[in-house]
Amino acid sequence: MTQKSAITIKDVAQAAGCGVATASRVLNNSGSASADVRERVETAARELGFSFSAIGRALQSRRSMTIGCLVPSLANPVFAEAVQGVQAELQGSGYQLLISCSNYDEAADGAAIEMLLSKDTDALIATMVAPDRSPALQLASKRGVPVALMFHDPLDGFVTSYVDNVEAAREVARQFAGLGHRRTGFLALRFSTSDRSRNRYAGFLAECRARGLPDPALIEIGEGEARQPERLAVILGQHPGLTAIFASNDFLAIALQKAARLLGWRVPQDMSVAGFDGIEIGRLLEVPLATIETSPEAMGRQAARLLLERLQGGAPVQPPALPFHFRAGATLAPPTPGKGDDGRVAAQPPSAPPAETAQQG
Repeated sequence: MTQKSAITIKDVAQAAGCGVATASRVLNNSGSASADVRERVETAARELGFSFSAIGRALQSRRSMTIGCLVPSLANPVFAEAVQGVQAELQGSGYQLLISCSNYDEAADGAAIEMLLSKDTDALIATMVAPDRSPALQLASKRGVPVALMFHDPLDGFVTSYVDNVEAAREVARQFAGLGHRRTGFLALRFSTSDRSRNRYAGFLAECRARGLPDPALIEIGEGEARQPERLAVILGQHPGLTAIFASNDFLAIALQKAARLLGWRVPQDMSVAGFDGIEIGRLLEVPLATIETSPEAMGRQAARLLLERLQGGAPVQPPALPFHFRAGATLAPPTPGKGDDGRVAAQPPSAPPAETAQQG
């Protein structure tokens, strides 16, 4: 018995009554074709049992058919949802995703980009500590590897999928001011290494000043305080005069609520809290979180589309900021008369270790 030879794209083209190039465009979804021709090619491929070999396609196009994706962490639902958006957009394109996490470390960012480049990835999607000063990212550009950033505000030389962090933060300040809050704070994690956090504080500060409010207290914490409510409670207890705090992301806002409870403070009666991102768990809390709601999944999809357009020969075009809106939640209310400076005293859980607070005004 003779072994049946593998079905080739030439066989599909012959069965569909078109040229090989046309059949390739249809099956690669990489070019235009009439509805009739597309139907004939797809029917022929299905009936013949033809499927592209990813290896053969990569060799033919001199591409690896992979896209590298660098995010700080997949433990944060914001980044996990963005990666899911990237994967959803790439589905059916023939490209596979290589994912790396850097745990918010600048050196790890560079090593991850270099590793992805060493795998001959065709393009990169990245959320980093400092893309503006990354030698690895500049190396990618020099090699002609298309790059799309996520979450970062626009940066010369790169396209980015983002929300306007400054304007979104100004909206939080407007919400606080509208309810009568004057003594506010901004809780930041990795403030010195996160352009997103710095831009959110800048917008919050600018709107407070525009409304004649005191500068918000900048409360910077590390990973330890963010993950241990007892340590965060120590820091929070040093600011008994604040009636509303804007946390730079929803994880911090949720941790802040638990720290407030450890101090015996009620949210929002004793202290209002707002976050940023709009992660789903914020809706499910006993006291639903007030926050800036964004769509990380849409951000990931947009970043992937930007790269696919570049890989098909399109020019890099910076899209406008994605939309956001303020979700009122139940953690934000007017300050209770008698609370704040005169109604609360600094309190610290007796078992909590000492912690440091950095403030700027």
